[in-house]
Amino acid sequence: MKNKYQRLISNTAILGIGTFSSKLLVFLMVRFYTACLTPHEYGIADIITQTANLLIPLLSLGIAEAVFRFALDRDEDPARVFTTGLLTVLGGGAVFLFVVPLFNAFDFFHGYGFMIWAYTFFSCLHTVAIQFMRARGRMKQFAGYGILSTAVTIVLNLIFLLGFDMGITGYVLSVILSDVLVTALLFFTESLWKFVRFSTLTKKHFSRMLRFAVPMIPTTVFWWITNAADRYMVLDMIGEDANGQYALAYKIPTLLILFSGIFIEAWQFSAVRERGDSEHSQFFETVFDSFQALMFIAGCALTAFSKIAVYVMADNPSYYPAWQYIPVLSVATIFSSLVTFMGSVYLVEKKSVLSFITSMIGATINIILNLLLIPTFLGVNGAAIATFMSYFVVFVIRAINGQKYIRFNMHPLKLAVNTLIAGIQAFCMVVETPGWIAVQILSLCLIFTLNARPIIAGVLQVLRRRGR
Repeated sequence: MKNKYQRLISNTAILGIGTFSSKLLVFLMVRFYTACLTPHEYGIADIITQTANLLIPLLSLGIAEAVFRFALDRDEDPARVFTTGLLTVLGGGAVFLFVVPLFNAFDFFHGYGFMIWAYTFFSCLHTVAIQFMRARGRMKQFAGYGILSTAVTIVLNLIFLLGFDMGITGYVLSVILSDVLVTALLFFTESLWKFVRFSTLTKKHFSRMLRFAVPMIPTTVFWWITNAADRYMVLDMIGEDANGQYALAYKIPTLLILFSGIFIEAWQFSAVRERGDSEHSQFFETVFDSFQALMFIAGCALTAFSKIAVYVMADNPSYYPAWQYIPVLSVATIFSSLVTFMGSVYLVEKKSVLSFITSMIGATINIILNLLLIPTFLGVNGAAIATFMSYFVVFVIRAINGQKYIRFNMHPLKLAVNTLIAGIQAFCMVVETPGWIAVQILSLCLIFTLNARPIIAGVLQVLRRRGR
């Protein structure tokens, strides 16, 4: 029988194969997008998808998170959980149809109103279905459908952008149709229709799920503000081309989000399932130490190769200045991942209100710093710094507050040294100080030396347990 560490690694590997394959394909498509879309078009397409992402928690009332969390509880009726999630999304979609005309009041959204609704609605349906399947422990299927969804999106991109030259419309429509097709396939191949039983619904259960889900609405909105509000401010204060470059710069650190996201999906499952175990705190400590070590190593490596990354990803020279925003965004992404890890404490304990409060603090800091820094000499990098500071503050708050619920050693001194090294490295890269190449090499060596031990120790621990 697998122990909890082996199960975590096994689930991470399964999700890694599926998610990495699909996300890597999307990442590699960035070069295709920059060849087919100008910085202006790419910036508008990014704004449209970010706006849809903002509307997703509002339309669904954040129910996908509740579906995942409640479906993990062994004493819950799976059909009641899934039906509650499905009914919530259908109701939200009907209500949001009345919002469509409002989008046409904005010039850059004119003609895209119904597409934004469709993107939002079908994304919500897909998320509820896929999160329910994940909670049931069907990790291989969860990963497989991720690959399929990406493959369908890419094929449709090739058809709409290359074949029909549909520009922004083709870019967005590809995602919508992919969600429609894959969700329909999920319902039949995974027999999800068997879990649609309206007779199982009760007012009490619906209320319990909504009490958990509703605080996730502002939580998701606030994270959207932290992640995306700077795009609107850069667009307004600097211009469309700068926003297109910033959008590309943001794409590259998503490699870190990709790797951390794969792990976090497996980790959340394990963290909830192992709740009540006598070694739960030690489990958190061991996993966090290895996780933060990997994130700092990967983030600093991305900073060092930021110039090369842009030249590889962009097919248009007008995107090349984007490299200078990647170092700060890389450090910001490290802390974004650490914040998400600490959010697993709230998930285990069903403290969604605390997720809401901390995310609100992060969003407030982000907006204030964007307004203060973007108009200065920092320009677009002011937005990147605002993003970093908001994630950093939220991480500190969650690290302190989370100890009230699950106490474990976070190795604060090592975290502080890691942060200092990553910060100095990012500064020297952006400013291109004398000897900046040597600084990059030295930083990578220091970060690896400081963080290699918990990774090696974690691997050895799993191997020793497997040998028993």
